[in-house]
Amino acid sequence: MSKNRVSMTITPEQAQSARAGVTQTRAALPQLIELEADESGLLYMGPQSEAFVRATLRVLRENPQLVPPGLNLAEAEADLAAWDALRPIADQVLALSNQLQDNLTALGSDAMDVALDGYAQIKLMGDRYGLGDLRKEIGARWRRRSRASAPAPELVTGGG
Repeated sequence: MSKNRVSMTITPEQAQSARAGVTQTRAALPQLIELEADESGLLYMGPQSEAFVRATLRVLRENPQLVPPGLNLAEAEADLAAWDALRPIADQVLALSNQLQDNLTALGSDAMDVALDGYAQIKLMGDRYGLGDLRKEIGARWRRRSRASAPAPELVTGGG
């Protein structure tokens, strides 16, 4: 019946250790910031922009006569050095986050498969065992709503 894709048991000790690792990472990088929604207009430095930034900062460092007094080249170079140090950490954390999301998706899908098969059995035979009210209660997830109030369905996919 079920199409199990993942089999996993997380002990309380494993969960605590993983959470401690996240806490340790945050403690190791106390200067991390969280952007506010109104700061979403910041410039994004992708791969092509990175090459542009590195080349421009190099040319300015090699030609200090081009640097006006208000342009803080040292701060930009310090930002780039911090970016270089943080980037591999962010890549590892993102890969882990994607893997965690993939596992959540697979585990949730497996549990949902079994629940749907089980609910079909409850619908089929539940009244014989006095489970009619319970069937209605757990079946509330499937109640139809008016189109105006029904949220759009979500398609959940893995992040890896």
